Amino acid sequence: MAKLVIGIDTGGTFTDCVYRSGGQLQVLKLRSTPEDPGRAILEAVEEIARLTGAGELEIRHGTTVGTNALLERKGARVAFVTTAGFEDTLAIGRQARPSLYDWNMQRPEPLAPAERCFGVPERIGPDGSVVRALDENALEDVVDKIGRSGAESIVVSLLFSFANPQHERAVGAALGSLRLPVSLSHQVLPEFREYERAATVTLNAYLAPRMSSYIGSLERSLGCRGARLSIMQSSGGILSAQSAAREPVRTILSGPAGGVAGALSVARHAGIKRLLSFDMGGTSTDVALLDATREPPVTIEGQVSGLPVRVPMLDIHTAGAGGGSLAWMDMAGALQVGPQSAGADPGPACYGRGEGATVTDANLVLGRLHPDHFLGGAMRLDPERARAALDCVCPAGTFASTEALAEGIVRVANARMESALRKVSVERGYNPRSFALLAFGGAGPLHACALASSLGIGRVLVPAAPGALSALGILDADLRREFSRTVMLAPGAAQIRKLFEELEGQARASFRSEGVMPSLTQAADLRYEGQGFELRVDWGADVIARFHALHERTYGYADPGRHVEVVTLRVQAVARTPRPRQVTARLRPGDGGQARIGRHPIFAEGRWRRGALFDRARLAPGDRIAGPAVIVELSATTWLPGGWTAAVDGFSNLVLSPAGAQRRRGGR
Repeated sequence: MAKLVIGIDTGGTFTDCVYRSGGQLQVLKLRSTPEDPGRAILEAVEEIARLTGAGELEIRHGTTVGTNALLERKGARVAFVTTAGFEDTLAIGRQARPSLYDWNMQRPEPLAPAERCFGVPERIGPDGSVVRALDENALEDVVDKIGRSGAESIVVSLLFSFANPQHERAVGAALGSLRLPVSLSHQVLPEFREYERAATVTLNAYLAPRMSSYIGSLERSLGCRGARLSIMQSSGGILSAQSAAREPVRTILSGPAGGVAGALSVARHAGIKRLLSFDMGGTSTDVALLDATREPPVTIEGQVSGLPVRVPMLDIHTAGAGGGSLAWMDMAGALQVGPQSAGADPGPACYGRGEGATVTDANLVLGRLHPDHFLGGAMRLDPERARAALDCVCPAGTFASTEALAEGIVRVANARMESALRKVSVERGYNPRSFALLAFGGAGPLHACALASSLGIGRVLVPAAPGALSALGILDADLRREFSRTVMLAPGAAQIRKLFEELEGQARASFRSEGVMPSLTQAADLRYEGQGFELRVDWGADVIARFHALHERTYGYADPGRHVEVVTLRVQAVARTPRPRQVTARLRPGDGGQARIGRHPIFAEGRWRRGALFDRARLAPGDRIAGPAVIVELSATTWLPGGWTAAVDGFSNLVLSPAGAQRRRGGR
């Protein structure tokens, strides 16, 4: 019997699962269990195994456990060990202020407080030479102090350990007697910039006990069911469960990375080159600017909860607005939405347990959600409970009606999401009008047309099973790891070839346990001597010329006469995941009449009107329908306003356009 691969994305409200059975993509959605995220996963796996009769299972999991632990500050008590004299590295950080004129801004507290920061007398020079030998007696004293500190996890980040890890290994070995997780900086992040390296590895240690416990428990439970577990990482690739448990810092954007991977796959099949991905879930919205002809953009300068995370992450911007975002009035009497969320428990009021009014409740009151067609009819929504929750948001008479308040909630949420889309497009010099908007997530298709109108975007794509696209991206993700080392060398230095060979050896060894041979690509971070920041360039004979060209494109100038410095070498290892070939269906013009299941009252532009209600599963390629309409399916609901049309393409995507734009493009 063939192995069944299941992609699972655990979100704030629902746990989404996708798998292929009989050549068809299947979707299963369950309410998340935030007190124990693994419980919903196990329930889903058992249900899928029952439905398919599959024996051997592979589970690919996008997790928010590490992210939530950081945001809620529920990680481990960390002890920080560094070179004597640098114990305040985490507290000092960088002098640059993220918000120069914000008097109320407060820097996040370090994950390792001052009383658990320890210095060891030793010193490695920037060239890797031993400037001061490791003091063994002092090290024994530090080990004793950490043992009495109540620490649950340890990070070791010695000065210039990326150039010579000899002392760091010795310190790690001595700390082994405490039987606590130890994160060594030369293993997690062998790169320069002392603060960023120390902060990133401290974050890894902060998350390690919780993630190790979660992954270990889930892996054992799945093992009893004959299933193998792997984890989605922030860079858009799959990582073994054991590696993710050791280096949980690589999973911070696990779920959103799956969404980007899924969006790129849909865009490539649909022939769309430039797109803005818009992933609106239950607690937040993730957006990215993508070029489907290239690999997704990766950054190593990410931040989460105000802390630097210097590991490869897809370049994703997050806004605190989702279907479960709570509506409230501030002290000035202005309507606000989020970032607080009702989460999975209790959830929006219309789910039957929550009391607070959310964006989902507002959409239900406006008729953009149908109470009997949510989750394919498996869960009935309560309109009266939603209306009652909205009536408690503000004093009576503040808004003309409950519907007016609901419209206000949607507009405020849209403003937050529009700001996020502008940050990744307009603020980076891109005109959003030249992009398509790809809307997914459980709530994305409800808000896509309004956002497209605000940004002047003429085409919106809603993929098949939009609420499970992140899980689909996880299902089809490649195995991917990056290996790096800071070197500070001239481009022609003889050592570069040898160092690349060493990194490639690490890459092959890492993939050996997976039973695959990866393809390897070389890159380097380059800069002009004296600069403070670098640009990543693929390595090759013309690397310097391409660096000058990239520098001019990025900063508006280049200086070919200036010396270039190779700062960090990088090797990316990728093992491609086989994907089924997509077949384009023949388009047959139709009006979608066979999918119309009724008429439905919808409140829009200040008044009630009758709109059509369609079952997306019955729409056929070539069908074209006009708004106002609500299109329901298992994983999401699409709101099609008046003046917009929706066409079904050959890949079963909904292509939404203002009616005039459809005519200008000849209906394509």
